[in-house]
Amino acid sequence: MDMDSRLKKLGNTIEISGGGKRVDLLLKNARVINTFSGDIHNTHVAIHDGRVVGFGDYKAARTMDLKGAYVSPGFIDGHVHIESSMVKIPEFARVVLPHGTTSAVIDPHEIANVLGLDGIKYMLASSEDSPLSVYVMLPSCVPATSLETAGAELTAHDLGLLLNDERVLGIGEMMDYPGVINRNEEVMRKIAIARNKVIDGHAPMLKGKQLYAYVSAGIRSDHECTDVAEAREKLRAGMYIMIREGTAAKNLKNLLPLVNSENSRKFLFVTDDRHLEDIAREGHIDYLVRTAIRLGVDPIRAIQMATINTAEYFGIKNLGAIAPGYAADLVVFDDLKKLKISKVFKGGRLVSKAGEIEPGVIKEYKGKTRGTINVRWIEHEDFALKSHGKYARVMNVIPDQIVTKATIEKVKEDGGYVSSDTEKDILKIAVIERHMASGRVALALVKGFGLKKGAIASSVSHDSHNIVVVGTHDGDMYTAAVQVVKMQGGIVAALNGQVLEALPLPVAGLMSDRSADYVREKQKRLNEIAKTLGSKLSDPFMAMSFLTLPPIPEIRITDRGLIDAVKFKVTTLFCGSDGSSSEAPKKKAPARKKAPARRKAK
Repeated sequence: MDMDSRLKKLGNTIEISGGGKRVDLLLKNARVINTFSGDIHNTHVAIHDGRVVGFGDYKAARTMDLKGAYVSPGFIDGHVHIESSMVKIPEFARVVLPHGTTSAVIDPHEIANVLGLDGIKYMLASSEDSPLSVYVMLPSCVPATSLETAGAELTAHDLGLLLNDERVLGIGEMMDYPGVINRNEEVMRKIAIARNKVIDGHAPMLKGKQLYAYVSAGIRSDHECTDVAEAREKLRAGMYIMIREGTAAKNLKNLLPLVNSENSRKFLFVTDDRHLEDIAREGHIDYLVRTAIRLGVDPIRAIQMATINTAEYFGIKNLGAIAPGYAADLVVFDDLKKLKISKVFKGGRLVSKAGEIEPGVIKEYKGKTRGTINVRWIEHEDFALKSHGKYARVMNVIPDQIVTKATIEKVKEDGGYVSSDTEKDILKIAVIERHMASGRVALALVKGFGLKKGAIASSVSHDSHNIVVVGTHDGDMYTAAVQVVKMQGGIVAALNGQVLEALPLPVAGLMSDRSADYVREKQKRLNEIAKTLGSKLSDPFMAMSFLTLPPIPEIRITDRGLIDAVKFKVTTLFCGSDGSSSEAPKKKAPARKKAPARRKAK
């Protein structure tokens, strides 16, 4: 836009705000929640060209009487991996807009671990025409560790190619806090390229001088706090505290006691990973606001944490408030405590009413990604675990947590091979490398799923998203894994050599190309079937997806083997009864000529 055009537009804006011209829309009789002044005032809200232009009486092309309803700025999710919803961004928008979420700051860490820069570009492109404003924090740790095989590696140079995009706000969660503290050169390069942009943190339990070193690098937030003491120390060090309430990690109730009138502007709400069923049943950011109010947080303060605090932390101009010049992203509701949303406006347009998306709001995105399931031919023998001792290290799943516990257990043997022990709930787990067709298949043992028969498998396994399988029988593990390959990604339950249910996830093996309703019903059905197979977990597929995450203690599995997530190294599966090492010969991937790298499994 040239200078003359700018001046004309500026003059027109000033004239309209001053009442000299008719506005597009006047919302009458609103109780405006003002996140700047921290109060509620009764007024009319004038909207023109997608922005709020003023309060009070204006001539308007259209008027809408809100009859005393409350009006809040649209909610902002400050940290979310949309891939974890298993739907594409337009469909995610369809789900969260009725809950008042009008903007999201995403970290496309999951798809980047599969597709690299192409994955990030896909997320940017698929959100261009979305009614949900999407901002991106570039994934800082791809791959997350050297103990797994990802589909890509992103260097500081790679990230620098996207930093100038106006929707890219900075560098995403810096999970490699040891790399920061120890001044790893590549990590430092990623921090340095951020310049004046934001750098998000990810530093569970970091404290003292190590925390200060981390923060001094310019990292200004953390979403991994689990208790008040940890959050208080990070708050005192100058960090914004992202209060997370997702599906797997729930920290809201534990952290809210720290929030008060003096420090509340340093807190913001995030979901991180929140599944569709939880959003449908409880809500999205509105659930965090509603819960905070119920637990005693002042309503205006809670709404600030969902709006202006987030916008100011990320430096997003003209979001998070209802004021002249700010985007007319508005949420309307009648009760300040129940927060049941009746209307949602995006850029002054009514996009949701009574919980339903208005016609024509969502536009389908038809862009494609390449196939990402690239495995060596899978055989039944891949799931055979040869015994190298009477005792083994076992991963113990802790319900509703992503941390695990390591125990030493006596294994069940049959003809020199380890078999699943359903009586003791010790099952086989396998991870199949799916990016490079390397043929790597790691095997270990897991406790806590409760399966009495069958197997479950998924291409969603954080952070590198190789294929993970848990089962009671090698044949069913084979069946489930092969079905994941045939679908080019997805989630499967199998029994007696038959697929019982499957959710295809053809977009990077992470997301469906179908509706949210379809995905939610498939997820519900899969969990129901898992229970018939004996599962004791509320969501065994989610629990399984985190067993491959090496940065989280105590014990994990990746395609590289069993991981000691405390010492951060590959460890032996078999050991003495006291845990002493019992080194077993490593199983080499056999050289096969049955199929080229990209050939589908049988």
